[in-house]
Amino acid sequence: MRHTVFLKLSLLLFVSGFSCNSALVKVRDPRLDKIKLPQGFSISIYAKVDNARSMALGDKGTVFVGNRKGDKVYALIDKDKNGEAETKYVLASNLNTPNGVAFRNGSLYIAEIDKIWRMDNIEDHLADPPAPVLVTDQYPSDGHHGWKYIAFGPDGKLYVPVGAPCNICNDNERDPRYASITRINADGSGQEVYAHGIRNTVGFDWHPQTGELWFTENGRDWMGDNSPPDELNHADRKDMHFGYPYCHSDDTKDPEFGTGKDCSQYVKPAVKLAPHTAALGMKFYTGTQFPQEYRNQIFIAEHGSWNRSEPIGYRVMLVRLEGNTVKSYEVFAEGWLENGKAWGRPVDILQLPDGSLLVSDDHANVVYRIAYHKK
Repeated sequence: MRHTVFLKLSLLLFVSGFSCNSALVKVRDPRLDKIKLPQGFSISIYAKVDNARSMALGDKGTVFVGNRKGDKVYALIDKDKNGEAETKYVLASNLNTPNGVAFRNGSLYIAEIDKIWRMDNIEDHLADPPAPVLVTDQYPSDGHHGWKYIAFGPDGKLYVPVGAPCNICNDNERDPRYASITRINADGSGQEVYAHGIRNTVGFDWHPQTGELWFTENGRDWMGDNSPPDELNHADRKDMHFGYPYCHSDDTKDPEFGTGKDCSQYVKPAVKLAPHTAALGMKFYTGTQFPQEYRNQIFIAEHGSWNRSEPIGYRVMLVRLEGNTVKSYEVFAEGWLENGKAWGRPVDILQLPDGSLLVSDDHANVVYRIAYHKK
């Protein structure tokens, strides 16, 4: 009975925030002139969205945007396909950190900290969203690293990370889902841990040729400005362990939990990223708008450091691969950090059908569009 009352209350809170659509005012931010990109690329504002976080693309071109500091989920429409969304819908309000969004078979999936909801046939009902369906409420309720990035894998399962509920701790002994990536069936059943020893990931994708999982991971804090690095990891099978909380990167024992551990027993990162840059969203580029050299390469949004004596990050990086081997880790877009102060913080990356990329920014409260212009 208590569960039934709770669910009815949750549904009431969920739907009470629905609002009608609003027209977006098109703006040109002069700060965009400060963003440095490779020759031939441009950046513009796709839409203004408060605390824009994770993004997902609908079958009909709708861009769904989650939110971490607020309580809303948005839908953006670029009807004339000119690279700027004209309309923004608020699909839901009163949610608990609805950071994660995913789309499958006409339905939008929304991840709160401890629940996942589904809104069916959503693209035909943006102005009058349907009642949400509870997929699962079987996730921990910890706020620390509790916000979620979610996405469907090639196996049709929904992948859901559970961050460590701390900076450094061994709480996965209390609950094996902590510091992991789990997966569930689309109906919420069959929850299992897919990958272990992951402090916190807020971005992952599957290689377009192999179907294998790649993900970013944020390293622990308070081990110095330059240690440990953030990571880009590669999980080619279930039940791999990536070291947390015992070892960081491939060779750094944790001063609290690493005693007696052999770091060589854990999976090494595919590449060490810069330390404390908060590498979040990542995507393989599969479009045709960008030059061929970008095909099947990885773009990573680095949100930027918060506790480093000299701030770094606040940029979009490019990781070049040959097969599963990382050949380089280089800057693709930068300029959000000026004289040690950030005016923007990239969060997630989404590829549009035309091959351009969207980049969300929860600090400047916008979604950018990066496009390539052929000579």
